[in-house]
Amino acid sequence: MSTPDVRLGAWEAVRLVASREVTTKMRSKAFIITTVATLVLLIGFALVMKLSEGSGETVGVTQETQALAEPLKATAGQIGQSVDTTVVSEEEGREQVADGTLDALLVGGDDDQPLRVVVEKDLDGDLKNAFTVLAGQLALNQEIAELGGDPAQVQSSVASAQVDVEPLEEPYPYQPEQLVLGIIAGVLIYMSLLLNGQLVAQGVVEEKSSRVVELLLSTIRPWQLMAGKVLGIGFVGFVQMVVVGGGGLIAALALDVLSIPVSAAIGTVVWLIVWYILGFVMYSLVFAALGALVSRQEDVGGVITPALMFVIVGYVVGISVLPSEPDNTLAEVLSVIPVFAPTLMPMRLAMGGVPVWEMIVSVGLVIVLIPLLVWLAGRIYANAVMRSGAKVKLRDAMKPA
Repeated sequence: MSTPDVRLGAWEAVRLVASREVTTKMRSKAFIITTVATLVLLIGFALVMKLSEGSGETVGVTQETQALAEPLKATAGQIGQSVDTTVVSEEEGREQVADGTLDALLVGGDDDQPLRVVVEKDLDGDLKNAFTVLAGQLALNQEIAELGGDPAQVQSSVASAQVDVEPLEEPYPYQPEQLVLGIIAGVLIYMSLLLNGQLVAQGVVEEKSSRVVELLLSTIRPWQLMAGKVLGIGFVGFVQMVVVGGGGLIAALALDVLSIPVSAAIGTVVWLIVWYILGFVMYSLVFAALGALVSRQEDVGGVITPALMFVIVGYVVGISVLPSEPDNTLAEVLSVIPVFAPTLMPMRLAMGGVPVWEMIVSVGLVIVLIPLLVWLAGRIYANAVMRSGAKVKLRDAMKPA
């Protein structure tokens, strides 16, 4: 009498494993705390951006220095500093500087009293630069007047002087908000791949060390167990990314801190989710296979570190190079290579200016690589997951069963 086959259907088995992972992970305190904390940080960041809007320095000017108010504003604007001025008496101005109403008070300016800046303790660096430039202009005007020239005419000539630039390629007009969105996208992708990817490897080792895997493999095949685990944890990460990315976007729009088009902001979130899915599937297959090589949780870090280095390198290049040089050639090349694309490409896409062909090539290469990883990871996992004790050599795990 033959033993009946108790194995489940392929997709039913994958679905059951994935459902178990989703239920377990989404109810865990770690998932809830991480999601809420990340969302709060993004909303807090949006609030900080809102509160910092238009928070320029306020400088008081007296009747004697009132004529310098407009030159001070113009000078500050030239160096990227926002300055508001208000006319006060010297006595009132000193009181307002003391209580923090004014950041500085401009006094003096005649023959008896040289120009001075009154502050509570110290002068802000940017504001000091503005005053320094203004003092230099005043000194230059005085020298011009003593030589019989017209300071206003000289200043007008200097202001209108410019050099014509002839670019061989039209530069992309990057905006500061785009750079910030790019960095946020890179950080979220990096954190998600780092945390959720390692969860896959740790889950494999946990089942292997507790011998649960032997019971599971009596009813389902190794590749079904691996696929269910990857899909389940991947879905949890997907939900987390939608909640965090969508919540952060809604907060930014509600607080009106984004001057870029809404479509561009939504596009950033969409690409963030797309690249999370692609990156997670790619790396989690690798982590699941590598996790099957060891039987102790202490060994997980060592076995997956080589793969994690690609994630880390892409992230480091992105946050260290792209903010100051968005069109950096090295970042452009690496963002197309599949192992670096999940962290670098969403950052570049958020910043804008990525050619369509680069987007298509980067996505296409990852999609082509995933089936190869499914085959390779499936072989390693099947050959190693049932072997307990010493670490299984990668070379042995890759041999045909």
